[in-house]
Amino acid sequence: MPPGPQPQRGPTMRDVARAAGVSKALVSVVFRGAPGASEQTRRRVFEAAERLGYRANRSASLLALSRTRQLGIVLDLRNGFHIDVVEAAMAAAQDAGYHLVLSPIGPERDEAKAVATALEFRCEALLVVGAALGENELARLAAGTPVVCVGRQMHDSRFDVVRMADETGMELVVNHLVELGHRRIAHVDGGDGDIPAARRAGFARAARRHRIVGRCLTVPGGHTEPDGRRAAQALLRRRHRPTAIATFNDRCAIGVLEALDRAGLEVPHDLSVTGYDDSPLARLEFIELTSVRQDAQQLGRLAVEAAVQRLDEGRLERLDVTLTPVLAARASTGPPGAPPERRTP
Repeated sequence: MPPGPQPQRGPTMRDVARAAGVSKALVSVVFRGAPGASEQTRRRVFEAAERLGYRANRSASLLALSRTRQLGIVLDLRNGFHIDVVEAAMAAAQDAGYHLVLSPIGPERDEAKAVATALEFRCEALLVVGAALGENELARLAAGTPVVCVGRQMHDSRFDVVRMADETGMELVVNHLVELGHRRIAHVDGGDGDIPAARRAGFARAARRHRIVGRCLTVPGGHTEPDGRRAAQALLRRRHRPTAIATFNDRCAIGVLEALDRAGLEVPHDLSVTGYDDSPLARLEFIELTSVRQDAQQLGRLAVEAAVQRLDEGRLERLDVTLTPVLAARASTGPPGAPPERRTP
């Protein structure tokens, strides 16, 4: 008995891929609503599916409509530089048609929790400012969501990176102090993490180049004013104290300045002090802190552009952008023994 007519095969995902002129994998990306395909490609795939009568085209369209157009940004609200980056990112996100969801780190909320919270809001990509998590842990938490790391070098190809050259920034500080005549320079570091490590490396490299390694030292510090105070107090107890102190960031530098003031020392006559980040604090008239200026505006804008390129333009290759910082020299630094600068009331 001859076989009866076989049921006609319906169109498959492979048929849709052939009709749209893309790979089957890219069609799968589109139907799942996952990042990795441009808007033009998504439209082409949906049109091909509709034309062929592919049965998943209705659910695919619903997936396409389920986009939140939200970008999560993880930051430390106590860090003025992070706030500057967020302000720039908010403007760039608005221009690109996205909303920015802030997920802050705090005393009772670590970075892992902040990342998880951003994902709970169905953010399509994450911008992580000054990430401290290990690369594998961050990748596990993000679970396939595009991540842009702002301010920190990451070696994992799963992350896009937009950062400043931290080693170069600290080298600029040492160069400046050496040009002023300093040879005994202390670096108050930022503790653990890649960013503090990069600044320590820049300090050590500049000291070697100027042949002052034996007269320079690095002491434990941190990110806050109390960290700076403690480090300065330890340095003042040394038999041969430095003539200049280069700190990890501006908040730490403020703590150093407080400790020097309590000890009755004048800046820069007795000691020169530098910060890092060029925060609004550094620019206050009664502080006038020499600091390394990072381009927060550019970092925030480029971070959003990197995320949008992933989500809307289908970029797949890794992005790694490094910007060069500049030194903003002010009244907190001068030649050893220089009198404090007189300020007009």
